[in-house]
Amino acid sequence: MPTFVFAYRTSGNYNSTPESAAAWKAWFDGMGDDLVDLGKPAAGAATLGNCGPGTALGGYSVISAPDLDAALAVAKGCPQLNRDGGVEVAQLVDVPAALRTGQQAG
Repeated sequence: MPTFVFAYRTSGNYNSTPESAAAWKAWFDGMGDDLVDLGKPAAGAATLGNCGPGTALGGYSVISAPDLDAALAVAKGCPQLNRDGGVEVAQLVDVPAALRTGQQAG
């Protein structure tokens, strides 16, 4: 089954609270076996290039889903959406063999 990354975008004034932590835990628990990698929160972020105004990378997770629409349906429950933030969703694809570490490019 395809895997998708959720990149959480936080507003500049995001602070974790016991209530927000409980909301995240409940959301993750609800994913069951579709949660491939809980991921980690991000701290001390910096940007280069066009990364979108008003938000910063807050962390990531990886899930499995049949397609992008199914992944988006899961993402709609993200607690970040209720805290003036967002979530970017993208399918992860294999890196071509020529680009993998230790491989020669053709």
